[in-house]
Amino acid sequence: MEQGSRFIVIDDPADPRVADYVALTDVALRRRREPAEGLFIAEGERVIERALRAGYQPRSVLVSPARLAGVPERIWAEPAAGHPPPVFVAGPPVLEAITGFEVHRGALASMCRRPALDPAQVLAAARRVLVCEDLVSHTNLGAIFRSAAGLGMDAVLLSPRCADPLYRRSVRVSMGEVFAVPYARLDPWPGALDLVRAAGFEVVALTPAPDAEELTPAWGAAADRVALLLGTEGAGLSEAAQAAATRRARIPMAHGVDSLNVAATAAIACYLLGIRSR
Repeated sequence: MEQGSRFIVIDDPADPRVADYVALTDVALRRRREPAEGLFIAEGERVIERALRAGYQPRSVLVSPARLAGVPERIWAEPAAGHPPPVFVAGPPVLEAITGFEVHRGALASMCRRPALDPAQVLAAARRVLVCEDLVSHTNLGAIFRSAAGLGMDAVLLSPRCADPLYRRSVRVSMGEVFAVPYARLDPWPGALDLVRAAGFEVVALTPAPDAEELTPAWGAAADRVALLLGTEGAGLSEAAQAAATRRARIPMAHGVDSLNVAATAAIACYLLGIRSR
């Protein structure tokens, strides 16, 4: 590219200017590094655009030459620090060497995190919330945020051990809807569920237990504020979390199936108690 263009060519994977993008497939490393350094990675033009629209500020962009036209114009429109972030261009072999995977979507952006929200503030502005206990799958968490956004939930609350909603896979699976749903962490767990009840929410624990009540849209119509508790993959909700709930509910199953994936359960519950009860 010509000298003075707004794009910066990267031909060395060890170039320190693209350090934000190194080893994106190393989950343990990224879990430690990204929150500590106040960044997260948005993958793909659509997700980058949604992050920008939600007000997240870009640190930089890393893109393949073939996808330069897809870099959102918003990147240059309103730079927070008075100048646009650097846009690095690297060919596919260099991109793969930097990130650790073949970047099919062609564009990545390193974005600035925001300060964590206070759960009391989140609850004050909400009527329908999801509360997740120890969900460690980034894929499931991303799918849950997408359902929450599309099916009428106002917020998501997370136990301390839940996965990072802004981890690249969560963001990608949510199609950027994680940016549209306020979220906060409840700590200590499950003691902080007292805060949810004190805010006037009926706390409903979702469980496949046969003695639980059947979840129906009438629940949403009867309660002004509802918080749905979702348990970790496999084990489900802990006994302590269920004991902190005001009701226990189940989704009826057929053909001897005992339960659904937690993301599927969340989608059904959001539909029953979200947009259908407003």
